[in-house]
Amino acid sequence: MANQEETALPLAQTPLYQLALELKARLTSFGGWEMPVQFVGIGQEHAAVRTTAGMFDISHMGKFVLRGKQLVAQLQNLVPSNLSRLRSGEAQYTVLLNPQAGIIDDIIFYYQGEDNDTQQGVLIVNAATTSKDKKWLLQHLDVEQVELQDISRQKILIAVQGPQAVAHLQNLVEADLSQVKAFGHLETKILGEPSFMARTGYTGEDGFEVMVDPEAGVKVWRSLAQAGVIPCGLGARDTLRLEAAMALYGQDIDDNTTPLEAGLGWLVHLDTKGDFIGRDILEQQKTNGVSRRLVGLQMPGRHIARHGYQVLSEGKVVGEITSGTLSPTLGYPIALAYIPTPLSQPGQTLDVEIRGKSYPAVVVKKPFYRAKNRPVK
Repeated sequence: MANQEETALPLAQTPLYQLALELKARLTSFGGWEMPVQFVGIGQEHAAVRTTAGMFDISHMGKFVLRGKQLVAQLQNLVPSNLSRLRSGEAQYTVLLNPQAGIIDDIIFYYQGEDNDTQQGVLIVNAATTSKDKKWLLQHLDVEQVELQDISRQKILIAVQGPQAVAHLQNLVEADLSQVKAFGHLETKILGEPSFMARTGYTGEDGFEVMVDPEAGVKVWRSLAQAGVIPCGLGARDTLRLEAAMALYGQDIDDNTTPLEAGLGWLVHLDTKGDFIGRDILEQQKTNGVSRRLVGLQMPGRHIARHGYQVLSEGKVVGEITSGTLSPTLGYPIALAYIPTPLSQPGQTLDVEIRGKSYPAVVVKKPFYRAKNRPVK
């Protein structure tokens, strides 16, 4: 999920940092953290997630526990999705919106149910936006009724992804993971230690994200590695998520893009919920249409459209690449770009300017890649 401007502060390190050093991982600065970009190589790590199983240290992500009366009702005002339909053990991917319907961040809310009139849930946010999100939430929630506990630095988060991910995890946990649907979550024990596990991810493959205490997280990482799960870095995470056309905050979506422009209309539930921040803008866009859309582009040959490259139509600049790579799975370059709505239909031919020369591109349906056996909700 995010990549924003770095600060002058020293880079933070996750509790798994020493393990990355042991494995001689190549490190990079990301969202204020020093994170592994690759271990054995992006191509090998990408292939492991697509064919067997890989694991990612995503402990840098922001993690909030929310408790309080009418918690869901209060969150309803901050997002365009209808959270009231969630049952305990279910989750919703959604976005926090500003008054212009711009995306403050993309988040996942895991609803954990109600006990004695108190509702509880876990909110996972992007690393670079953790402080911004926390401030926004505290400004717009009734803090006399809702408690926000920031556990970002107290917990490890490991994403185990791929066709064999669940089988590897099942050997370590007490609960029957086959009973957990996509976007389902539960609390169970892993290697005898308490954990929060969610069937979510950022790769387009099946798998779980596992939240545990640091000491337990190190044991989980080592156990999975010994079982053959491949350690993966942010490089493979980026190529995997782009093949699945999952947005990266700070590149594909930001404070100046709305969910309708970004192809996230399925998160906007205007007909089934009441007022929320940014609703009036989204109603106008729903009625009048949007002037631009985030589309998928496919390019022949090996010329890669990178972030910031210009998109052309009949020699005129009409848009800009937000993300681009050579797809390891598909074998050809893919990209995301905002372009005018009249040019956004699949089959539309465009050009991308790469180092002063124009190369052809065609608008295609998203996602570029879809796993065959992903679980349903």
